Amino acid sequence: MGKSVPISAVILLALNLAVAAAGAEEAAPQPQPAHAADPATPARACLNQKERRALIEKGTVLHLAAALRAVRTRVPGTLVRARLCHRGEGFAYVLTVLGHDGKVTRVIVDAVKGTVVGER
Repeated sequence: MGKSVPISAVILLALNLAVAAAGAEEAAPQPQPAHAADPATPARACLNQKERRALIEKGTVLHLAAALRAVRTRVPGTLVRARLCHRGEGFAYVLTVLGHDGKVTRVIVDAVKGTVVGER
């Protein structure tokens, strides 16, 4: 009987995350990257792992850990998803956090300055 509580809690958490992620993806319009006008460049807003790593190594953007430090005081919880995306002329981390109260919050952190610039 003692084992069914943790397993059901894990299943419930997984279902909540899946539903929240699906709803957030449908509801959130994707920003257009600054380079979308260039026909040689694919039109996508967020960077892949190789592109992220190159920007971090060059010092163009902060490490994800710095963005998390800015978020933890405002939105305590568990990081569910992290993306580095184009935002205007710069870059921003789009962080999805599952709060301790079960609420899913998307926080946008300037990837150069490390400051929170949006939350919903």
